[in-house]
Amino acid sequence: MAHPARFDEADPLLHRLREMCLAMPGSREKVSHGRPSFFTTKIFAIFGGVVKGDHQSAVLGRALVFLPDEGERAALLEDARFVVPGYEGAYGWLALRLDDPLVDWSEVAELVQDSYRRTAPAALVRKLDATIGDNGGSRHTDERHEPTQTGH
Repeated sequence: MAHPARFDEADPLLHRLREMCLAMPGSREKVSHGRPSFFTTKIFAIFGGVVKGDHQSAVLGRALVFLPDEGERAALLEDARFVVPGYEGAYGWLALRLDDPLVDWSEVAELVQDSYRRTAPAALVRKLDATIGDNGGSRHTDERHEPTQTGH
């Protein structure tokens, strides 16, 4: 039996995340367990998740669920914005709410990219690296940057 859709197709946060995820080389989208999921051979990002122990809660309904770099997971969990979601959390995944008005979309892009790197085939990761180099972009360093708050 198919899961009911747990997202709004017209959601601007989904649109923004979709654009970011589908810009990754070889990425595609499917709806899995009622949620938009982005993948190459393995899923690297999911729009929406559930709160561990409270699967009826909508708190993470508009969150990015991602697989962080193993070396950064503990540091991310020290930040209250990151939570362990139900289901995927048991496998190292984390969630970040996208409906927070202070969400840092450049940080979201880094998280998506890191998750992609952990799950995509090496040839696609090389293609991503070449694209970043061609566009003058750069990979983030191991240094974590605090989100900028402008007070607007």
